Amino acid sequence: MAFATVIEVCSEGSSPIAFEIFNKVKALGNPFIFLMAGVATDYTEIGLLWTNIGKRTAVWLPIITVPQILVIAILFNTFL
Repeated sequence: MAFATVIEVCSEGSSPIAFEIFNKVKALGNPFIFLMAGVATDYTEIGLLWTNIGKRTAVWLPIITVPQILVIAILFNTFL
């Protein structure tokens, strides 16, 4: 997940990496968590929330979204 945070500049740029992850592991959960966790923990988005809405919202974004992404990725790996 830390790798996804650093790599995520735009979803289009990280899509080929997600495709290679899928080719290696043949499970949908792993590339899903790579793409979604990158977006949910992106420095730019958190910084914009911090500046425009407030620091509490910026702190709560990854706290709320990352566990949901983990659960959905586990479900993808289990059932798909």
